Amino acid sequence: MHWIALQWLPEDAGPLAGAPEAAPALPSAEALGWWALRFTPRVAWVDEALLLEVSACERLWGGRLSLMRELAASQPATVRMRQAQGASSLVALARLRLFARGERPPEAVPADLPLDTLSAAREHLGVLAHLGCRRWGEVAALPRGGLIRRFGKGLREALDIAWGLRPESHRWATLPDTFEQKLELPALAEGAPELMWSANRLLGALQIWLRARQRGVVALELEWTLDLKRFNGVDLPPTQAVTVRTAEPTQDMAHLRRLLSERLALTTLAAPASWLRLRSLETTPWAGASTSFLPEDNRKGDKLHELVERLSARLGPQQVLSAVAQADHRPECKQQWQPAVKGDLAVRKSAPRPAKSRGKAATSAVTSTSTLTSTSTSPEVEAQAPPVPVGTDALYPPWLLRQPQPLPMRGEHPFYQGVLRRLVGPQRLEAGWWGDGRPAVRDYYIAESPQAGLVWIYRERPSASFADHEVRWYLQGLYA
Repeated sequence: MHWIALQWLPEDAGPLAGAPEAAPALPSAEALGWWALRFTPRVAWVDEALLLEVSACERLWGGRLSLMRELAASQPATVRMRQAQGASSLVALARLRLFARGERPPEAVPADLPLDTLSAAREHLGVLAHLGCRRWGEVAALPRGGLIRRFGKGLREALDIAWGLRPESHRWATLPDTFEQKLELPALAEGAPELMWSANRLLGALQIWLRARQRGVVALELEWTLDLKRFNGVDLPPTQAVTVRTAEPTQDMAHLRRLLSERLALTTLAAPASWLRLRSLETTPWAGASTSFLPEDNRKGDKLHELVERLSARLGPQQVLSAVAQADHRPECKQQWQPAVKGDLAVRKSAPRPAKSRGKAATSAVTSTSTLTSTSTSPEVEAQAPPVPVGTDALYPPWLLRQPQPLPMRGEHPFYQGVLRRLVGPQRLEAGWWGDGRPAVRDYYIAESPQAGLVWIYRERPSASFADHEVRWYLQGLYA
């Protein structure tokens, strides 16, 4: 058996050289146990130290020296860490305590170890000193029966474990299926900066859990407990919370920290907060970061989805919209504008906004993803106008109007900044019969205006389903 004992210095001892400022100084004891599980499945907290039994896996790390170096290099805290080794957990813990006091361990271990380094003997040190026992071996030499009757079974069992006469039993650390941790704030928080300062510690624990589980977080919730039940005569809820969602699974705590900061900056605390809780709402398996030798695949800076998420957190989900393609052939109905990031449950349950074109860039994105259906040429159009093939996306205009604009007539020709001359068409569309009860029966043309240039117009063809047989012309889009 081979044990490693780890102990972290207090936070006021100073940060580790080269540690990032945003990283938490010391994650929770539970999170440190999750980190140690990457080296061995046998991890336990005993008193002030984290103990790892590595006899079965140290060769996988290249030996004990390589394993100790890896522990020191990958430790998640920004404060210094002490290490000690031993053939049992009690011996490793005793050597760690001697190292903390600046004393060298004795040559004969465990017999010559000072008695005050054994946890089971600490409450009996005065009596044992009167008996002349100041070393582990001196206590172990006492008669077994009398030692048990005088000091109880705990001291004798600890000595048996130290000499390898009894197997060790610990409460091993386990990795939960979902992440959830609470933290008591050092002082009542009255604003976002105080909450974010304490949330950094929880984010550090979340990163350790994600790496241990090999998962990426998609949605998480930060909740704080209000210290007051009533404020200015108004009953307050027990907690407040904000939810953060990402477009892609992530283990990047810097990005999550920015999103939480933006959300908290827009949130008003109903009362001072005393507790903070962070939990994962949705996670997915983590595929890891892909690498490439191509320069264009390794650009610096934030990714596009990270920028969109940060703007949504700062401006609000309803202020940053994205176009979602719809199964509809009518150009004005081919998309719906929805929040690019669904920031909370209320937003996710809200109804989508009506489909409208929002400009040149948005419209071109819509027209590039779907096509109009066309049939044979109408007998009512001019004979010299050739029919347009089905699915001719290249003829779509880059700019659609929010709503089709009715066109006045000059004789038999539509008028828009001059009489329009039809160049290409018709492209026939029959759709929408499943919607509001009035189907779209149209013939589309590319026409030329003397002043506006090329435009995209359509004519409503008479339908036998309606009594209104008047022919109307509309402007649908403009060409650059």
